[in-house]
Amino acid sequence: MSKKLYVGNLLYEVNDEDLKTQFSTVGTVVTATVIKFRDSGRSKGFGFVEMSTEEEAKKAIETMNGQDFKGRRLVVSEARPPRDDRQRQFGGVPSEPSVKETVTEQSAVDEAVVTEEQPQV
Repeated sequence: MSKKLYVGNLLYEVNDEDLKTQFSTVGTVVTATVIKFRDSGRSKGFGFVEMSTEEEAKKAIETMNGQDFKGRRLVVSEARPPRDDRQRQFGGVPSEPSVKETVTEQSAVDEAVVTEEQPQV
């Protein structure tokens, strides 16, 4: 079973092929993707590498984390699932309300209470 890794602190000029070549030295790379801004196509300075096995992924973390790559020290760790707010944005399972939503709801309740307590003239 393949395992996805987060790779951070990339030089902006690094592309998918560079990433794949670097990680191929420690195992079989299934995919290598540098994440880019949609509007400009410029690298965000991080990416993801999918290694073919769990063992190769662990070896890649041990070998590549802190390793110099084109003048930058790589940050390599196990990739985490997307954040809840991104899932909510795209129709995923709703999470707990944000602080802003909670404050807005409380303000609406406070306004209703103030309106009810005002004497009618």
